[in-house]
Amino acid sequence: MWNPIEGAPREELEKLQAKRLRDTVERVYHLVPFYRKKFDEIGIKPAHIKSVGDLKDLPFTTKQDLRDHYPFGLFTVPMDQVVRIHSSSGTTGKPTVVGYTAYDMGVWKEVMARTMSMMNVGPGDVVHNAYGYGLFTGGLGFHYGAEEVGAAVVPSSGGFTKRQLLLMKDFGATVLCSTPSFALHLAEVARDEGYDLKKDFKIRAGFFGAEPASEGLRNALRDAWGLVYIEAYGLSEIIGPGVASGCPYGNLHIFEDHFIPEVIDTDTGEVLPDGEEGELVFTTVTKQALPIIRYRTKDITVLHRQPCKCGRTITIMESVKGRADDMLIVNGVNVFPSQVEHVLTKLEGVTPNYVIVLDKKGVLDKLEVWVEVDDRTFADGIGALESLKTKLQQEMLNDLYINVRVKLVEPKTLERSMGKAKRIIDKREAEGLKS
Repeated sequence: MWNPIEGAPREELEKLQAKRLRDTVERVYHLVPFYRKKFDEIGIKPAHIKSVGDLKDLPFTTKQDLRDHYPFGLFTVPMDQVVRIHSSSGTTGKPTVVGYTAYDMGVWKEVMARTMSMMNVGPGDVVHNAYGYGLFTGGLGFHYGAEEVGAAVVPSSGGFTKRQLLLMKDFGATVLCSTPSFALHLAEVARDEGYDLKKDFKIRAGFFGAEPASEGLRNALRDAWGLVYIEAYGLSEIIGPGVASGCPYGNLHIFEDHFIPEVIDTDTGEVLPDGEEGELVFTTVTKQALPIIRYRTKDITVLHRQPCKCGRTITIMESVKGRADDMLIVNGVNVFPSQVEHVLTKLEGVTPNYVIVLDKKGVLDKLEVWVEVDDRTFADGIGALESLKTKLQQEMLNDLYINVRVKLVEPKTLERSMGKAKRIIDKREAEGLKS
């Protein structure tokens, strides 16, 4: 284990959590007006919080709260102490912004080093990192973790599949970090190019996350590459990747000395006992720039606290079973239908009627949006329609951070509904890979 706290007795861990929780509550109450107002409204003062059991008395934080305080309204430090800013796409044009102090960056490196240590990654390993670099936290998170444990990192990012295969083979990559779908895409292209995956490559372990993966997809990756599949879980609002990591025994361990988990009833907000399925909630207890109290992830899972065969005593979470909202995950990128609506409201020539169609091209997700044009634009002819289509696709890329194929359809051709509009057609469901 990278940090002995992972295997510490529960009493020792909970004592550490309680101290860190008290410090965090004091911090947000005195430094973040949003939290002070929320606490005061329900009559809670920092002195009331003594132990982890008192978490249930604190208010929740949602993604909407981060959007409402865009960009830095929930930060607890001045900007001259912030050394890194990441963000994810927003549903109304405003991204969700997260910040890191130098200390936060140290925490991130440490939890990512723990992730890597699940498979004894270290000096002598070559880590091929195919997660995206940039505002998305995936690429840089795995990069820092691999460097922290002393491995060599190949920062390949996404795309350029044939070149990636060349580098993986020639550089002798032993560890692959990517979304599950891209790893399978790499395997398929490798076969088409004449590679023998077991003989030409040295991949022994893969760290996969950022999107759901069925057991069938996991087995396909194990069979294709001959690797040990390690699941990685994280979200930018909490730290990025590094919130939880799978061990060789298949259990997903939460690094709860930094991120205290709860599972709640989505409708009532009531905390559920271990073993019951509900919405995952996290409280960060070591972050400086953006500490978050009881963040509702919308991810549905189950928690267990029995010791694992790997020797860790930290909480086990089951793989996420679904979402409590309408978020879609497309090749590792979070997409909300409301983001599409936001783009449509900015442009003339289209109506608010649209359908999102999700499908597979090989093993990669494909996102297409069918949009009704208005009568005047339809009458303007093919040139106007092509120009509008190009503009829509560019606006979708700017707002959603992914390539979207736009299909323009005639006025009044999309199905209407007397109730809730059916906006999503997910053809991936037939393959058991629904996000």
